[in-house]
Amino acid sequence: MKISIITVSYNSAATIRDTIDSVLGQDYKNVEFIIVDGKSTDETAAIVQSYGTAITTFISEKDKGLYDAMNKGIALATGEVIGILNSDDFYAHDQVLSKVASAFHENADGLYADLVYVSAENPKKIVRTWKSGNYTENAFLKGWMPPHPTFFVRRSVYEKYGRFTDQLKSAADYELMLRFIHKHKIPLVYLPEITVHMRAGGKSNASLKNRLKANKEDRLAWKLNNLKPGTFTFLRKPLSKLAQFLRR
Repeated sequence: MKISIITVSYNSAATIRDTIDSVLGQDYKNVEFIIVDGKSTDETAAIVQSYGTAITTFISEKDKGLYDAMNKGIALATGEVIGILNSDDFYAHDQVLSKVASAFHENADGLYADLVYVSAENPKKIVRTWKSGNYTENAFLKGWMPPHPTFFVRRSVYEKYGRFTDQLKSAADYELMLRFIHKHKIPLVYLPEITVHMRAGGKSNASLKNRLKANKEDRLAWKLNNLKPGTFTFLRKPLSKLAQFLRR
């Protein structure tokens, strides 16, 4: 099974080496690695180009934002399964993709796992742990969602149900998983182990103001899909993350 990994970047010179090395260091070799850069003004492009043909595809051009760049990567992907790894994140070990390939049986359309947030200054320091748990029907109504960097999806699902809605600025990953999992009920596999280390400090959680904007976009995600959330869905979603700080 060929797996396409998409990384999008913009001025990511400080972190993208860790991302690239974690992909190229995987023991699973049937991998297509696509990097979509938003015309960085730092050394990002030079770093990527220093890896030569180890990077399957590299483009650097202006885009409309993070999710527009992800959509470009999906359009370029030829693998049966697609995963997205941010340019400041990295895989937990060198067997992540082989374990994904083994767990991704023929009846599955999506797979997700667990994730740890690490300190941006010290990536060896774990800040919080996101343990996804087994998916149960209507879990999104209770505020559940899987960590997007651990989410692998068949390319055919993107072709059938669409890509990221780039009118959303911070919740397009949530909307996409809501659409695929809750609305269209794609069959899922849960890989119960940590597969990704994510640097803390995401845009949607950077401040109370950004958190409120993200909450507004979460509501829009449901509206765009003609779905009705539960009474406490948008309260339970952020509250469900509190337990992550207890699992260091």
